[in-house]
Parts: sequence; structure tokens; C-alpha cells
Amino acid sequence: MEKKYQSRTVSNVSYPMVIAKLHEIMEDVADRVEMHKNIGEQRDNWNSLLLTSINAITLTAATMAGIAATNVDGPLMALKLSSTPMYLAATGMLVVMNKIQPSQLVEEQRNAARLFKQLHSQIQRTLTCGIPTSSDVEEAMEKVLALDKAYPLPLIGVMLEKFPKTVEPAVWWPQHRERQEKPIKRTDGNGWSVEFEEEMREIVGVIKRKDTEDNLRLGKVALKGNKILAISGPLLISMAACGTAFVGSSHGSWAAMVGVVAGAMASVVNTMEHGGQVGMVFEMYRSNEGFFRLTEETIESNLTERDVGRRENGELFEMKVALQLGRSFSGLKNLAAASSYSSSRKGEAIINEEFASKLFYYLFILSLVLLIILH
Repeated sequence: MEKKYQSRTVSNVSYPMVIAKLHEIMEDVADRVEMHKNIGEQRDNWNSLLLTSINAITLTAATMAGIAATNVDGPLMALKLSSTPMYLAATGMLVVMNKIQPSQLVEEQRNAARLFKQLHSQIQRTLTCGIPTSSDVEEAMEKVLALDKAYPLPLIGVMLEKFPKTVEPAVWWPQHRERQEKPIKRTDGNGWSVEFEEEMREIVGVIKRKDTEDNLRLGKVALKGNKILAISGPLLISMAACGTAFVGSSHGSWAAMVGVVAGAMASVVNTMEHGGQVGMVFEMYRSNEGFFRLTEETIESNLTERDVGRRENGELFEMKVALQLGRSFSGLKNLAAASSYSSSRKGEAIINEEFASKLFYYLFILSLVLLIILH
């Protein structure tokens, strides 16, 4: 989102130099798009190959343990001795896979590539439709660095925590600096009016009450489910390894049952977690939470600017908000009117309030299914 309320300062840098710097940034941004795209494809391959390999090893070990349980003497003894190390190898591979969450890494790279493409288009529009200044160069640099921080490429040292204690939204934009309020009397103009301001305030209220709150709650559900699956998989394979180690002992029948059943269940759990890409679902909620926060901050930053001349043009801003929320102009006004009516009924609970965003509504429905499965 571009901060249109900031006034442009006179640059000491020559105009050709500003153009050259923006072109250099644009080239670097295009390069980052390709980097994130390629690495995303690589990590998608990780998810597929590791999932297939671990399940193949686990099911093979379970089959070998079951056959070995029929007769632990002679040639079948080799099956017993082979199944235990295979289970242990699968456990180690699964622990690493659960730690890095390849499906979540893929979603991070998809988001990064999309946002860098968006930034590339913004810089291109600045070059073709405006008169760039040094402030545009600084703003573009800040956005690039913010995206690099939000979606790091390396895994070691800077990888995002896959099982955080609290669910925090993804923040890929430079934080708005605190501005000192000036004693300027607000006047209508630049596409803004008192009624339009109230509509925007109501929309922010709906986003906070409905979209943000539900998205955060469902993100916690996805995180909880992913944690349970990430612990259960290695635990079941470890149990299977212990069971096969005791095949042929005095508790051979029970040991064989544990070795085979736990191994089969581990494959099911592994498929649910990584085949179902639960980590990717959690990252989608984290990204959506960031989208809602950015929308809130953008609207509020315009509303707190008392000089309407320094705000984004009201008509363009309304169109931008409507498109971001997947609504028409009339739908946006109806949403604000419904929120205003509900707010006027003090003391009464707001029942069946509509989501502000139509784009992510299907995710909330999908999460209800996930919630039912986990509980």
C-alpha cells in the first residue's frame, strides 16, 4: 500500500539519478521474484519427495515386521533386523520434515513472489505515471527490506518459527511512522466527506470484530492441529521401532502388533499433516491476518490525517478498499450501514454479522471442517 498522505520533499538528487536508482531497485525486485519462485518449487519438491520416501520406508518396515513375526528363525530373522533401523531412519527424517514444514515454506515463497511482483508493478507505475523523487527511492528500498525480513530465503538462523507460542500476522510492509498532529481544520475535499469517513471507520470496525478475530481463532486451531500431528508421527514410528525390536521375545505377539499397527498409523498421520499441507493452511491464515492488519492501518492512517489534501484521493481509495475486500461500491456501503445499525443497538449482541472480506470467506468454511475433525 502506498502512503499517499505523505507530502513529497524537494530532492537534492538529480532527476536522472532518481530514475536510475528506481530502475536498479526494479531489477533487483524482478530478480527476487524469480528467486522466490524457484526456491518455492524446490521446497514443494521436498514436501512431495520426503512424504513419499518416509511413507514408503515406514510401510515397508511395517510389512517386514509383520512377516518376520510369523517366524523369527532362519531367513526371516533378517527382516526383523532390517525393519528396526528402517523405522529409526524414518523417525529421524520425519523429525526434520516436521521441523522445517516444507508445505509452509512453499506458501511463504508463493506470498513473497506475489508481493515482490506487486512491488515491481508499483515502481513501474511510479516511473511511467509520475515524477519520481528521492522519497520514492527510499520508500521502495524500505519495502524491499521489509519483504526480505518477512520472507527470508535461508533456512538456518533466520527461518520463521513454524510452531510459535502465539499466532502473529505476517508483516511485509514498512511500519508507518508516528506523525505529529497539526492543528489543521478538516474540510471536505479530495473525494472525502464526513459520511465517507464514517463508512471507513465502520469498515475498520467490522474487519477487527469479524475478519481479524475469526481468522486469528482459526489460525490457532490450525497451529494446534499441526503441533499434534507433528508430535504424533515421530512418536508412533518410535513405538513401532521399539515393537519390532522385541519381535521373537516372550511378548512377541504384542510386539509385532505394535510394530505393524503403529507403523501404519504413522503413515496415516504423516499423510494427513504433509499431504494435507496443514502447515500451508496455517501460513495462509498468518498471511490473511497480515492483509487485514495492513488494510486497517491504511484506512486509519488516512483518517488520522486531518489535512484531506495529503490523503489518498477518496474515490480511488474507496475503489481500492472495495476491490481488496472483494466487494462492489454498493456492497461496501451496505456493509458500513449494517455495521452502523448494529453498533447503534447498544447492549445487544451482534448476531450473524457479515465478514468484511469476500475473498477469504471460503477459508473460514474450510477451517470449520478442520475444527470438526480435530475436535
